[in-house]
Amino acid sequence: MNEIAIRTSGLGKRYRQKWALRGCDIEVPAGRVVGLVGPNGAGKSTLMNLAVGLLAPTEGTLEVLGREVRADTVLHRVAYIDQEHTMYRNFTVREMVKTGRKLNARWDDRIAFDRLAELNIPLDSRVGALSGGQRAQVALAVALAKEPELLILDEPVASLDPLARRELMSVLMEAKADTGCTVVLSSHVVSELERLCDYLIVLDHGRTRLVGDIDELLDEHRVLTGPSGLPEPERIVHRHVDGERSSLLMRGNAPVDPGWAVQRVNLEELVMRYLSLAAPQRTGAAEVAA
Repeated sequence: MNEIAIRTSGLGKRYRQKWALRGCDIEVPAGRVVGLVGPNGAGKSTLMNLAVGLLAPTEGTLEVLGREVRADTVLHRVAYIDQEHTMYRNFTVREMVKTGRKLNARWDDRIAFDRLAELNIPLDSRVGALSGGQRAQVALAVALAKEPELLILDEPVASLDPLARRELMSVLMEAKADTGCTVVLSSHVVSELERLCDYLIVLDHGRTRLVGDIDELLDEHRVLTGPSGLPEPERIVHRHVDGERSSLLMRGNAPVDPGWAVQRVNLEELVMRYLSLAAPQRTGAAEVAA
């Protein structure tokens, strides 16, 4: 398996006069579970669609599993599930598996049928008659039967109830443990990703704001609370002022003046502080930190 699952350099996608993604530079190590985070319109779906060959870049380069993204090079090693868990709703579950076998060079019926049996999903039911959670599980079973080295999921649990969300994520993590594939999943809900992911990509307004190993990112950031002055402003990522008190997100572990209280940052706060950096208001220090 390649050491780098996804590598981009200066990647951009433009729709007419609007850039959906611009200057995207990332390296996703193979074998990781990657959380892709950002608000609506951040560029998450565009990045995913580029990675699975549904879109072509306007500028820059993109490699998946060490190869240029084309049907004859690497896409047979990649599986993708979109937000709607798109499948042929008039097909039975069994027919969906058979269709997958016909359309994919890499395929193992046993993977799909074993997972469907474990979940008690009837093979002769029409896809359109299943619950949202069952449809999501069928989509995942079909994707896993492709034996992908890279599995990409765009908001996979957005339309599911809490129980179905938990069940889908449990099956996904079990499959990840069994195969060692790289998983990339997007979500608006950071708390969902915190217990699943070990790598993070934060996008906003088509730009990469933060990329890296989650544990390392948490270790190198901290929140300082104290007077309204600015200690070491070059290391400040984000500042919130309330009267005479400031709350600062700092990057780096240099000694801090004892007048400041220091707290460890959690993933949700880290992400929200980076996303709150509106592009016109970003300082030089914030640009470097991102």
